[in-house]
Amino acid sequence: MTTYVLVHGAWHGGWCWRHVASRLRQAGHEVHTPTLTGLGERAHLANREIGLRTHVDDLLGVLTYEDLRDVVLVGHSYAGLVVREAADRVPERVSRLVMVDAWAGRDGQSLDDLAPAFFFDWIESVTVDGLIPPSPAAAVGVTDPDQVAWLEPKLTAQPRRTFSEPTRLTGAVDAIDCRAVLCTPGGPMPFPRLAEEHGWSTAVLDAGHDAMVTAPGPLADILMRDVYPS
Repeated sequence: MTTYVLVHGAWHGGWCWRHVASRLRQAGHEVHTPTLTGLGERAHLANREIGLRTHVDDLLGVLTYEDLRDVVLVGHSYAGLVVREAADRVPERVSRLVMVDAWAGRDGQSLDDLAPAFFFDWIESVTVDGLIPPSPAAAVGVTDPDQVAWLEPKLTAQPRRTFSEPTRLTGAVDAIDCRAVLCTPGGPMPFPRLAEEHGWSTAVLDAGHDAMVTAPGPLADILMRDVYPS
């Protein structure tokens, strides 16, 4: 049995992993899907002071209070920054990282630093009172009407500071085995380049950015593999 902790990206919540988590559990694994402060069912806590450090502390709390060890820590999109910093703080609890179409920075870098100009400009243009409203489901590759109807009502505003606060890393995270799952290798975001720069082995999934919604079976299969194609 493997213990998975699946961490959602911006605007989402732990709920978005529902179909992936059910497949992993059916295969006999332990699965945790925490929701980060200010998002999902914790949206009532949203405020402009929530930053990347808040979400790292959320994840560290789960690992510590659930007494989790030998964890496969999975981060989707924005949560790549969250899982890497958390793993850097408690590397003894993490056996492997999996970055699903995820952002990854070096010490001192923020998502703002890593983002293409068009994405940064969009974030700046739509932010209101320190919160970034969600974009339509199609922007994350979800177009099936039933999936759109399930996804869009659950998306919540993202605290702006989570994108501007720099990550803090000692370098301990770089000693942990890490794999990257690329859902949009031909898209405008730099996920393939970031994986290459960090030297991670990769698997390409034929799905949009929100693969946990549109391709939960194939994504779960990738997460359960020990060997990834490069």
